[in-house]
Order: sequence, then structure tokens, then C-alpha cells
Amino acid sequence: MHLPRLLQSISELNAPIFILDSGSTDSTIAIGESYGATFLYHPFENHPTQWDYALKNFDIKTPWVIGLDADHIVTPELRERLANFRDKDHQDINGIYFNRKNFFKGRWLKHGSYYPFYQLKLIRYGIGYSDLNENMDHRFVVPGETVIWKDAHILEENLKENKISFWIEKHNRYSDQVAHEEVERIQQIRLQTVKPHFWGSPDGRRARLKQLWWQLPRYVRPMLYFTYRMFFQLGILDGRTGVIFHFLQGFWFRLVIDIKIDEIIQQQKKIEKTDYHKKNEVPKFIITFIILFPLFYYFNIFYFSVTNPGAAHYNAFLASHLNYIRGLRWLLLNSSAQILNWIGFAAITNEYNLLVAGHGVIQLVYSCLGLGVISFFAAFVLAYPKRWKQKIIFLIGGILGIEVLNIARFILLALFWNKRDIRIIDHHTVFNIIIYVVIAISLYFWVKDDKPLNQIDAAN
Repeated sequence: MHLPRLLQSISELNAPIFILDSGSTDSTIAIGESYGATFLYHPFENHPTQWDYALKNFDIKTPWVIGLDADHIVTPELRERLANFRDKDHQDINGIYFNRKNFFKGRWLKHGSYYPFYQLKLIRYGIGYSDLNENMDHRFVVPGETVIWKDAHILEENLKENKISFWIEKHNRYSDQVAHEEVERIQQIRLQTVKPHFWGSPDGRRARLKQLWWQLPRYVRPMLYFTYRMFFQLGILDGRTGVIFHFLQGFWFRLVIDIKIDEIIQQQKKIEKTDYHKKNEVPKFIITFIILFPLFYYFNIFYFSVTNPGAAHYNAFLASHLNYIRGLRWLLLNSSAQILNWIGFAAITNEYNLLVAGHGVIQLVYSCLGLGVISFFAAFVLAYPKRWKQKIIFLIGGILGIEVLNIARFILLALFWNKRDIRIIDHHTVFNIIIYVVIAISLYFWVKDDKPLNQIDAAN
């Protein structure tokens, strides 16, 4: 379907043509031979290994090689530039980037980070090579200097992808390759060949962006990437067909990869788990938690007593300068009042109370601050055997989440709670039940996402 277009677009160059076949049962070989192509056979593993085999096994005599896929077309402007290309004029460079125009269902994808898109396609033979550290995202690599031909376009359009079931089936296979590759990168088995450099070559910039991508949290990054492509890179201007493509390639494909990464990691955990976990880490975690929880819990009560005027052990300095309990109460009251004012209510506060005009007043006593819940959460997170960076990030996020829910409670109480209902329902009890359920779910997924404990122990 595609090969005649490609071969016709380069026929006027009168250059030797080499085609690596992986077992075609159609007319591929006949078509290629009609254009004078030389064939070799190699069973397909992935694109990088096919290119590596081709570069190492074809009898190439020219100083330069152009690497093209079957669904590429060389534009007349690029063909003319190649026809006038002379090695003696490019002695100081080893590679040249072409500019790609990608088509989906007949539409050129002009936005969404898909244009301009520079690919290293012209390489000095014997110097350039195929990057085998990639499973799916193939690229050539050359040491030394490269240049970019911004006006040298190749067109890429896979006509089989006009049938969406083919596109989905292909990208489902690709997602397997990328997921396994990324797991190997997490385990530092696979490294980058291209040196990441945001201000370097197009491939260097992409290598740096990939580094950032691998650091983003799974399941969040597909939405961030889709939003970036649609709005910051104006993918929405590519019309209905373009939006479909950006959603499938930028969100759906990336989400499937993240799901498969988790599946691979979970499967590896089942294989790698040892009795070390049960015999050593679990008792250690339980003992540490039992010590930390009452320590945090009663320290807060003690600190409240020594910063509360009139208490037997009142400390004026701590009460005036280091009173984190009063600071937390102030933050909760003022945040609740500010949100109420934003949504159209008239709310004011003093040191202990939140008043909403026309609704009533609520008072924030010690039990409203959520310090008991925070003590439980902090003790669990700090006791659990994970790396300290993971603990601190999750702890800070969890405490912020608890207090956001606390603010939501105060807002709802200020607007709807009636003191006459106090015998029927205790809002402290209801809040504690809800918050402990939320914490339990969060801790479950946090623990479930953990690495094998023998790896953690070695890292620590």
C-alpha cells in the first residue's frame, strides 16, 4: 500500500535502495525489485533492532545513508536538496535532521507538538547507528555535529490507520514495548543513549523531556500531557480529526502504558517477595507505629495544655511565639471564612469562632483541629518501611488533604448544622469516620504502590 509512494518519491535520486523485509507475504518484494532494491530478511523484534541489523548487514558503499519508513514520502523540495547534496560540502557534520509532517485520516497534524518535528534521517555511514536503548521510539544517533533542514519535509501517513481498529491494535502492541522499557528504566537496567539537553539537538531536547516525563506520577501525566498538547500546543486547532488523534495518542495510549507498568511491577513483586517481609519488616513497623502514635497524640495534648492560659504548667513564651495549635486554628478559621466569602456569604472570625450572617456560629475547640487523626496518619507513614523522600511527600500531602476536608466540614457546619441536632448526630464522630475511611484508602494505595521491601532495605 505504501511502498510505491515512497519509492516513486526517491526514484529520481538514482541512489542504491536497501529494504529489510521481515517476512512479507504480499507484493512488497516484487514492488521493491521493480525499483532495483536490494533485500535482506530479518525477523521483526522492534524498529530499533531492525535498523541496527540493516546498517550492519547491507553492503553499503556510499558515505551517507538516508533511513526512511515505508509510509514516508520525500517531498519534491527535499528530493531536490538531496539531489544537490555533496559529501565534500558537509565534512564537518555527521547527521542531518529532516522536518516531518504527520497525517492522520488524511489530515495534517499541524499543532499539538507534532509540527515542526525534526527527525535525524540522514547519517554518515559507519558513524551513525540505531539507538537500541529504545523499544518503540526509534532514532538514529551520531556523535559530533548535526544540522537541521527546517524546510526539508518528509510526509508520514499510514493509510492502514484510517481504520481505527488497526490504530488501536498497533498502539496496544506498542504500549507493551514502552511499558516494559519504562519498568527497566525504573530499575535502572536501561539508560538513555542520547545526552539529555533541553537546549541541544532535537533528540537531546526530547531526551530531557522524557526524563521529566519519567519523574511525573503515573495516571496524572497522561492528563497533563493531553492538556499541554491541546491547549498550550494548540492541538485543538487541528479540528475534530486532530482532537481525536491527540486524545488517543496523547492520553489513551499513555494511560494504557501506565496501567501496564503497574501490572508488570505487581507481577514482579509477586515473584520477588520473600519471607524477609513477614519475619522482619512487619514486626518492626508495628512496634514503631505503637510507639509513635501515642507519642504524637499525647505530645499535642501536652502542648495544648502548656500554651493554654490558666493551665497549671502554662508557658507564656511557647504560647506567644511557638503556638502551632493556635496557628492551625487561625488557618482553618480564616480559610473557611475566605471560601465562604468567595461563594457569596458574609463570614467573620475571631480567635475561636466562625460566624456566618444568617446562619449561625461554630466554635473550634481542640477536638476540631484534627490533631488526633494527623497523629495516627503521621505515625503510620513514618513507621512504614519506605524511602524518606516518599514518606515526607506523602505525609505533607496527606496532612494538607486532612485539613482541606476539615475546612469543608467547617463550611458545611456553618451553613447547615443546627445545634438542636446534637443529640441525634455528633459531627466530630461523623468526620472522624469519614476521615479515617479516606486515610485507610489512601494508605492502602500508598502501600500497594510500594517496591519490594528487600529493595527498600538495600536502598536505605
